[in-house]
Amino acid sequence: MMASLYERLGGEPAINAAVDLFYQKVLADDRINHFFRGVNMQRQAEKQKTFLTMAFGGPNNYTGKDLREGHKYLVARGLNDKHFDAVAENLQATLKELGVAAPLVAEVMAIAGSVRGEVLNKRAVTTGPR
Repeated sequence: MMASLYERLGGEPAINAAVDLFYQKVLADDRINHFFRGVNMQRQAEKQKTFLTMAFGGPNNYTGKDLREGHKYLVARGLNDKHFDAVAENLQATLKELGVAAPLVAEVMAIAGSVRGEVLNKRAVTTGPR
């Protein structure tokens, strides 16, 4: 059986390093840093580490809101595709800077791209067959 993306990325130390560097980049990015004004970034980083651990197939200790609910107030403040793209760009730059192999970067970016609709509250939530 193939190791999870979480394990292939390097587990907890790799996720911690990536999230810390990612938020340094995000906070320095004038396209998106205004969304983080007044946010407790230590708490934000911890939530992100727990979420990504779960999303990449590691231990699931995430107890936060789902992506749609967690970003709803940001969408109300103007969060849109342009901002999502800026976040994705910072994520990709972070992974490359940390020396993550291109195939793993591609896997991470595919997962990130797959949640665009939820983050931006675009698609209707489906509950399955009626």
